[in-house]
Amino acid sequence: MKLKSLALTAALVASTLGALLAPSLAQAQAKEQFFPLLVYRTGPYAPNGTPWANGKQDYIKYINATGGINGVKITFEECETGYATDKGVECYERLKGRPGVTLFDPQATGITFALTDKVPTDKIPLITLGYGLSASQDGSVFKWNFPLMGSYWTAADILIQHIGKKEGGMDKLKGKKIALVYHDSPFGKEPIPLLQERAKQNGFELSLIPVTAPGVEQKSAWLQVRQSRPDYVLLWGWGVMNSTALKEAVATGYPREKMYGVWWAGAEPDVKDVGANAKGYNALALNTSGAEPKVIQEILKQVHDKGQGTGPKDEVGSVLYTRGVIIQMLGIEAVKRAQERFGKGKVMTGEQVRWGMENLALDQKKLDALGFSGVLRPLSTSCQDHMGSTWARVHTWDGAKWGGMSDWYQADEQIIKPMVKVAAEKYAGEKKLTRRDAADCSM
Repeated sequence: MKLKSLALTAALVASTLGALLAPSLAQAQAKEQFFPLLVYRTGPYAPNGTPWANGKQDYIKYINATGGINGVKITFEECETGYATDKGVECYERLKGRPGVTLFDPQATGITFALTDKVPTDKIPLITLGYGLSASQDGSVFKWNFPLMGSYWTAADILIQHIGKKEGGMDKLKGKKIALVYHDSPFGKEPIPLLQERAKQNGFELSLIPVTAPGVEQKSAWLQVRQSRPDYVLLWGWGVMNSTALKEAVATGYPREKMYGVWWAGAEPDVKDVGANAKGYNALALNTSGAEPKVIQEILKQVHDKGQGTGPKDEVGSVLYTRGVIIQMLGIEAVKRAQERFGKGKVMTGEQVRWGMENLALDQKKLDALGFSGVLRPLSTSCQDHMGSTWARVHTWDGAKWGGMSDWYQADEQIIKPMVKVAAEKYAGEKKLTRRDAADCSM
């Protein structure tokens, strides 16, 4: 009987303690804003995916080291996708139910396509900076997608503008031959409609040359380039495909100064193995690189100098590392913006973060205060515009480093907007969606 009595007493004490501790545990959990981090540190895309992922993690560590998001600590968990769509969806399903989940950055266009149909039900925003579904710029149809800072349509348009300027005017493009060497995936195919529209308007001949993923075998593609001798080659590659393309260009004698890559084909991993032989190669730049920006200096001081860096110190400030920092900054600023409306110092839900993402207002003064002076253009989103900025520059590899940055170009809205509207209408029709009204836009 004594044993039974002791057991009952112990159970009662445990139950009472559990009841007392439950609120405090819940509160502790609720004070954490969770960022799921989809990454690919393995496979053929790892050389590009790794610095991107490291930049995101380091920025989170920096924000936590300086007080969190108005006192709210950030937690995170990485999930390896290998750039595979099925693995990306698995990661999403595993992490979407975590308390305080903020948003997802799929880091792959294929994964983005797969998640676009899921996030409206789960009420979690997608941030797809410089990639994803171009039509999702239209926030009145794509409520949960945010292709911040650019899409593959804006990228392709800016490259054509730059080539036109180089030729002495857009009218000089008539009769020119431009080849698109592209990753045969949703990512690589995305710029094709824009380039076809530009070819129709500007009179150049467009040839499409697909490369089977991951892009380690390109001899047949570059045989086509050698035979057709286009005036310019646009490279829509990622990971190992980019350095392989440059090596094949060297082997076939195609001039690198006539090659222009998308902003995912314009980082250090794309050219370092080719080195001086890649001299003259050009690519789009969404952001600057280097250790000079204040935010990079702060990350070095607050994170790496304390032995808490995610990757090697000499990687900090590289093109893709900095882009990872920018992506994480935009996600955190969306949380801050949401807190302004829903409660400063509180953990935000996915729905609240979505509102914050849709109401970002990062002018130059704000960017300077955050330490991003000169790193990127000001950005402002709205219900109708989930991109916020359609500007980019072109930089050139000098054989040892990226430099020779061009002036800023803005994508031609007279071409982009009608295309976005038509594509968004088509998507809405297929999915039986209704455009958001003014009341929905205020939510």
